Amino acid sequence: MSMTANQILDREYLELRAKILELAASFDRLDRAAEGGDSVASDDRMTKLAEGIKILQSSGQGRAERVQMLFSLPYSDTWRTDFRLNSK
Repeated sequence: MSMTANQILDREYLELRAKILELAASFDRLDRAAEGGDSVASDDRMTKLAEGIKILQSSGQGRAERVQMLFSLPYSDTWRTDFRLNSK
């Protein structure tokens, strides 16, 4: 039997809340370090994190896939060679 949206929220609310707090704390640490002159504002990783947050804020299904693709390398037919793996 599938769960209702309310049941899922009841089950996952505290864990989601904790993850959001963890993200907020990480961004606070970055901001404090930037106040000391060590800014990462122009770092491409910060841009990807901001894009990831925008995806989370969007509506509709498929957010997990879109976030995964954001942080993934494009597929390459030569991945085994690129990562020095022998094909068996």
